[in-house]
Amino acid sequence: MAYVPVPKDLTKVKTKVMFNLTKRQLVCFGGGALVGVPLFFLLKGPVGTSAASMCMIVVLLPFFLLAMYEKNGQPLEKIIGNIIRVSITRPKQRPYKTNNFYAVLQRQDQLDKEVYRIVTGKQKTRARQG
Repeated sequence: MAYVPVPKDLTKVKTKVMFNLTKRQLVCFGGGALVGVPLFFLLKGPVGTSAASMCMIVVLLPFFLLAMYEKNGQPLEKIIGNIIRVSITRPKQRPYKTNNFYAVLQRQDQLDKEVYRIVTGKQKTRARQG
């Protein structure tokens, strides 16, 4: 009888489309092939076969990383986006600020009292004039 291991965590199982690759991997490898193969044939004559193949490998490496690298369930572009967001776009020091509901109620009460004083003060001056 054949024994097949079944993974216990089914959230990490991905559906394979062709050649035991996911759609994401097929798209990334296809994009890499569309860029890398013409580059190899363009560089093969002027710089030689070995240098052209090295250039092709360097150009194909980002496509390979985008297709295969995944950490904590996140693909490479999300990880890079998070790194850029944390290190460049957000401020380095983020002070802790609370939104104290009691302080908001106190400010609102002070504003209400001030508006009441303004309204009642105008009514008294109108009564004196009339």
